[in-house]
Amino acid sequence: MFAWRSSAPGAVLAFTDRRGGASSAPFAGLNLGAHVGDAPEDVATNRARLEAQIGMPTVWADQVHGTDVIHVTGEVLQGPRTSTGAVGTADALVTDLPGIALGVLVADCTPVLLLDERAGLVGVAHAGRHGMTKGVVPAVVAALRDLGSRDLQATVGPSVCGRCYEVPAALRDEAAAVTPVSATLAWQGTPAIDVAAGVVDQLAGMGIPLTWVPGCAREIESLFSHRRDGTTGRFAGIVGRPA
Repeated sequence: MFAWRSSAPGAVLAFTDRRGGASSAPFAGLNLGAHVGDAPEDVATNRARLEAQIGMPTVWADQVHGTDVIHVTGEVLQGPRTSTGAVGTADALVTDLPGIALGVLVADCTPVLLLDERAGLVGVAHAGRHGMTKGVVPAVVAALRDLGSRDLQATVGPSVCGRCYEVPAALRDEAAAVTPVSATLAWQGTPAIDVAAGVVDQLAGMGIPLTWVPGCAREIESLFSHRRDGTTGRFAGIVGRPA
């Protein structure tokens, strides 16, 4: 169920893996993505199992590799949902509500969890190549600071590593123009991008202390990877404050 879970009191922070789920191949295991073609009843079962483990309902967004941030309020929770059960279309969520968790879905992209225990704020961001270069991480940090955060901490989850993310040279140059540390080489010695390194660099540049959970989604079979498998499921990053 969990590739990593924090033992810190007062909050739930975790990254799932594909163990313990109801889905069948090619989504075999704990697929939490409702947009990938998996049987809806299996996704519902998987999400229910996750919520039972963390003790809170989880809020999701329909992710589109952008920079929009949804502030999850009581009104948003009571509002309409999309066909996937999401509260809206965005690549980041923030909330000051206790008793709910925010979820971010990935299968190579970098999941980012944000927590300010003192201010009672949490957030998540989905940072793929597009999101990292467009600025989804600065956008979610700005949203949390606008809500009063002054003591943010970040947790960056497993994602495809730079050695496994080969791209054309032009795309590497585009990423390097935003975060130079993201430019790297693949196993073959060809141009590649380390998106997570770029995300970590952005967080560090904003003065946010962080934990970087190791692991390459493409190399670790217990994680979903679009680059490795093509049609596949999604694992998740989860953050929330119990009521």
